[in-house]
Amino acid sequence: MTIADRAVLAPAPALDPRRWWALALLCSVFFMVVLDASIVIVALPSIEADLGFSEQGLQWVVSAYAVTFAGLLLLGGRAADLLGRRRVLMIGVVFFTAASPLCGLAWSPAALIAARAIQGVGAAIMTPTALSLVSTTFPEGPERNQALGVWGMMGAVGSTAGWLIGGALVDGPGWEWVFFLNVPLGLAALVLSPMLLRESRDMLTRQSYDPAGALTITGALVLLVYGIVEAPDVGWGDAQTILLVAGSAMLLVAFGLIESRHRAPLVPLRLFRSRTLVGANLVTLLFGTITFGVLLTLTLYAQQVLGYSAFEFGLGTAVFAVMAAVGSIKGQAVVLRLGFRAVAAAGMALMGGGSLLLTQASVGGSYFGDIFFALLVFGTGLGTTFVTATVAALAGIAKSESGLASGLSNTTRQIGAALGVAIVTTVALTRSEDFLQANRGADPLVVLNEGFQAAFLACALLAAIGMALALLLPGRPRTATHERLEPDPVAVTGAGE
Repeated sequence: MTIADRAVLAPAPALDPRRWWALALLCSVFFMVVLDASIVIVALPSIEADLGFSEQGLQWVVSAYAVTFAGLLLLGGRAADLLGRRRVLMIGVVFFTAASPLCGLAWSPAALIAARAIQGVGAAIMTPTALSLVSTTFPEGPERNQALGVWGMMGAVGSTAGWLIGGALVDGPGWEWVFFLNVPLGLAALVLSPMLLRESRDMLTRQSYDPAGALTITGALVLLVYGIVEAPDVGWGDAQTILLVAGSAMLLVAFGLIESRHRAPLVPLRLFRSRTLVGANLVTLLFGTITFGVLLTLTLYAQQVLGYSAFEFGLGTAVFAVMAAVGSIKGQAVVLRLGFRAVAAAGMALMGGGSLLLTQASVGGSYFGDIFFALLVFGTGLGTTFVTATVAALAGIAKSESGLASGLSNTTRQIGAALGVAIVTTVALTRSEDFLQANRGADPLVVLNEGFQAAFLACALLAAIGMALALLLPGRPRTATHERLEPDPVAVTGAGE
């Protein structure tokens, strides 16, 4: 009998009595990462004025974080599997927490961008590791789905809370406090982690690492995200964009060759034989694209066209957070009965419907006339899609590879986010320029609004593609014993206090 056979036949470990407290801690870590991504956007105008950023340089306050975050997610997830999930989580929290006051105390644009890049490193370690710990703490089935429903709800609440909290901090003590806020949260996580989280890792009988695989996949992701982020400014057909994307593709090919020959690869290619995992990550990619595309465009529409302050807009998005929470909880409750395919497709349809409602946004619009009902529909779809894709991405994955699966899911979401921002920016600018050429002397607000309407329509079309991708998912999820991908014979899972 092989080690893998004995691992399957071994009795299931006792459930951790602290698991729901552990979930609260892990969701708080996730909340901190999501909050930071949205709260910074609100502070950008003040940061630009205080530190003297150029208009082109300001985007790197967001992009420096996104590049290191997306580029290191796979490495962070696999490191958690090999080195210990609790230990790696705490390392990520240290990076993130230490970088936060450096951001707030930044004395120049370069200093802030460098600190944001370090924050991205911490986020890339924290996010897949925390999700992996959720997966290893809760057994596959209804209880894990409930935990992932709460996880999805915290993601939605974090996104909305960023607008609300960020507006209050920027208008009050100053933009620096959007970064200082992370310090007490991070310190609390460091204190509570040894008390609430079990240590677990993939124990290898032959210690073997894959530095070539790590370098090539990290380089490929960094080049891809950098190319996408820069494309709206330099042009999609510009030599820089083409070279960056081509370089990323070459590194991905090299990565595939390395992984196919390495005895302990960073990403075992057999994972991609799972229809569930591949389908879940494709849905997650579109989910990230649509979500960030809609939220960025809506933020600009509300503040630049309707004249809302950041704080007013944050208050108005409360319905989004509530409905995203409802979608997350309801989605995890029905996915075992209706199946991944039906629930993910329904979620994408709601996201598309919300995007279509926003295409009617007008210059003389109002909150209830142009935003409220769209957020109600879109938020429900967002929560439903996110929790379904997350459950599917972890379904049937052996505990020894849960960090890697979490890293894959988060990587595709971050690449989707970069794509979403780039797509809506390009579509909005192109449509506004075309409209202005055809209507010389038009009201600047009308010109802006034309671009925003086109961006919302692009998101609706992307949601239609997302519905088609959802059909790649299986129907009702099979049990873990049928779905689980067999780990390498040298891998076993260890857990201890």
